[in-house]
Order: sequence, then structure tokens, then C-alpha cells
Amino acid sequence: MDIEEFRKAGYDAIDRICEYYYSLREYPVVPQVQPGFLKKALPNTAPGAGEPWSNIVDDYTKLILPGLLHFQHPLNFSYFPIQSTFAGTLGDLLAGSAPTPSLSWFVGPASTELENVVMDWAAKMLGLDRVFHVESNIGGGVIQTSASESMLVSVVAARTRYLLAHPMTPIESLLIYVTSQTHSCGRKAGLVLGLNVRVLDVDEPTRVGGGLDAETLRVALDEDHAAGLAPFVLITTVGTTTSGAVDNVADVGALLKTSYPDVWMHVDAAWAGVVLACPEYRERAQLAGINAYADSFCTNFHKWGLVNFECSALWVRDRQRLIEALEYTPPYLRTKQGDAGDTVEYRNWHLGLCRRFRSLKMWFVLRSYGLNGFQGYIRNCIAMNHMFAKQVCATPSFELVSPPSFALTVFRIVPRAGAPNGTANKLNRVFYDALLARSSEVLLTQTELGGVFCVRFCVGSSRTTPADVEDAWNIVCEVGETVRARFGKGLPN
Repeated sequence: MDIEEFRKAGYDAIDRICEYYYSLREYPVVPQVQPGFLKKALPNTAPGAGEPWSNIVDDYTKLILPGLLHFQHPLNFSYFPIQSTFAGTLGDLLAGSAPTPSLSWFVGPASTELENVVMDWAAKMLGLDRVFHVESNIGGGVIQTSASESMLVSVVAARTRYLLAHPMTPIESLLIYVTSQTHSCGRKAGLVLGLNVRVLDVDEPTRVGGGLDAETLRVALDEDHAAGLAPFVLITTVGTTTSGAVDNVADVGALLKTSYPDVWMHVDAAWAGVVLACPEYRERAQLAGINAYADSFCTNFHKWGLVNFECSALWVRDRQRLIEALEYTPPYLRTKQGDAGDTVEYRNWHLGLCRRFRSLKMWFVLRSYGLNGFQGYIRNCIAMNHMFAKQVCATPSFELVSPPSFALTVFRIVPRAGAPNGTANKLNRVFYDALLARSSEVLLTQTELGGVFCVRFCVGSSRTTPADVEDAWNIVCEVGETVRARFGKGLPN
């Protein structure tokens, strides 16, 4: 392909990207395809000769786009958002056009130093203490692929720190603490590392929001130490997947610091951490506790932070803990700059050797939106969620299962007083199945909270408007009325 053909192909690709985003409303939210659809549409071997570019991108539009769940669709209120913005797309495109593995500062000086800069920009935007800034030369931030990797890296660092302090500890006695609302990657970390995991129950009906408190943790620590076990890391959450609950990071952290200082506290704020950019939400999101006690803190800018997937921001209080757990430098990776200690060598801050130039898209987004634009987007999502929650509260046939959390509402249909036990969960499963049948129009997800089956509604697309929220509510009500008609004896009149 010569330069003119390349330029024409590039313009065509950008046009198709723009056309896709401006026509998102025309797509069904959930792909209307069945397993095996793509295998049937494509040949079973690669072509022998190269094909024209126009044929390839035409097939992308015709075959691939209809098979995607469109996370940026304005009527997608499922899971948590996965972002894609024009600024992030261009950053990704440019990073891919000049690939650098960034296995050391020497290999990728601009990649490394831009990551230093944007992670400090983000830390300051979120209000993180200076000890977490790269420029402090104590802690610092690094971009990981996902919150799962951020958590795994933190657990590895915590294990190394504990074993260095207690070298005679049997590996089989090491214990990871998670809660019943911790993301599944907490338990997966135990599987990957071959370590035991204890789940602290925070699902009791009397516990509003499902958050971990210091007393629950104290009881577990006392029990496990008495049994000869060695809890070495606690994974707390700001904004759980199920309900958006927030653990009491400040009280839990104070307990660890005074009584169990060898236990590392990781704060997983994969979804909700970006609300710290708005000062009015910092108390609710436990910023003071994070700054005072967290050993590591993670939030995904690719979720609610306007940066294209993947971009998980991990900050650590003491970078040396990562390095002592993950550094291995054979002769072929040694450089003059690294040996002099003048550079950040990010390969020692994560599991892999090479890494993408992820900081470029983050830089594009933060510059494109600015702090005011970023805050405005977060506040707008929260305001639209409050619109939805207000409708739930005002409608007798629905109720909140837990208090609204930032941009997330968890709700269900209410059984009529005196309905048989088990009616609520049965009716809500029927209700959700009926909602799922409308998934070409709107998408919500199901969950369970303390044994209660319920439905999640989360605002996150930058393309969602109040009118879209109203449309979603109307569909929820319409489906609810259909369920009432079929199972009227189990619902309020």
C-alpha cells in the first residue's frame, strides 16, 4: 500500500468510526445473533492473496459491528460502563501507529515519562496524598490492564512484604481477606497464587449498603491468628459491583495500623474511584481513609473515566514494595539510565515485561475534557441516576434494595403484603427475564444482594441523556405491568 492508498484508508477508517458513534441509537443494544454466527459467515482459511482494504472494512461494518454489545449505547445501563471517547480513540490510534514495548525507560522514554506525568495529574485530580505521586519518589502510579491485574499485583507485593518480615511463615497459612461483596478477582487472586481466601460476610440485612466495618474485621483477625493463620492482605472496596457499597476504609485502616500493621490494605475502587474528582463525593468515597491507610488504590479510567479500554490506574504508597516483589533484571535489560536510578522502570511495577503506550490516550482525554469537563460528566451521570431512583421510590410497585450509590440503582418489584415466602425472588426473576427480552431496546443486569434477587441500573455512557433515562424507565414500567398482569396476586394493586 503506497502513501496515498494508506492515507485514503486512514480517512475511511476515521469516517467509519465517526459514523458508528453518531449512529449508535440505530443499533440494538444487545447483538441479535446466535452462537456460531460469525464462523458461518467467514471462510475457514485466511485468503491466499491480499484483499482490497474497502472489502475488509465493509465486512467489519457488515459482520463485526452487528455482533457487538454496544457499551457506549445511550440505553445501555448494564454492568459498569466501558468507555470509548473520540479523544481516547485517537490516542489509541496514534499509540498503535508507533508501537513501543516500553520494557525500560531506554526503550520508551516518552511512554514512561508521560505515564509519570498523567498518573500524577490523575492523583492530584482525585485528591490522593502526595505520597502516592510519582514525583514524591516514595510511592507512585502505574497503568495496569485491569483492576484484576492491579489487585493481583498488590497481593503479590503484600505477600512479599509479609514474608520478608516473617520469613518462617508457612505458605499454606497465608490468608487473603475479601468480603462477600468483593469483586470475583479477589478470589481469583487466591486461585492464581495458590493461597487461601477468607470471605467476610457483609450481606446481613441490618448492614446498610453491604460495607465492611472494623468490628467484623477484628473478629476475623483474632480468630485466624488464634488458629495459627497469617492474614497478610485485605481487599476493601469503594463501589461494589453488586450494590455500589463502600467499605469503611477509615475505620478498617485504623484498626490495621494500630493492631495488625503487617496486613496490607488494597482499595479496589475500579468503578467508583473517579468520583473523587468531585470534592462533594470525597467523604462518601472514603478519600481521607485512603490517604491515611491504603497501601494500594486502584480505579479504572476505562470504566467511568472516559479513557478507552484498557486503562486501570494503580497507585502504591511505597513503590519499593512493588519492586522487591517483581524486579528481575537480566543483563540484556540493563541500561545506563536504569542502573543510575534516574528513571522509573515500570516493568518492575507489573507482571509483564512489555507494555502498551496507554498513557497517550489518558493524556488525550485529560487534556481534551479538562477537570471541569471530567467533573461535569461524572455529575451528569449521577444526576441521571437520581432521576431513575426517584421514579423507583415514587412508584408503589417498585422499591430500592439498597441506597442509590453514585450512578448505580439496585431495585426490584415489591410483592404484595402477605404474599408467600419466596414470591419476591420468583417474581423478580420473571421480571428480569421479561426485561432481557427487550434487550434490543434497553439493557439492565441482574444481581443478588443478601439472598435478594434484584436488578441493577447504572448510568455511564457519555451519550446518555435524561430522555434516555426516561425511555428506560418507561420500558421498566411497561414490563413491570406485564408481569403484574400475569402474576397479579403476588404484586400490589
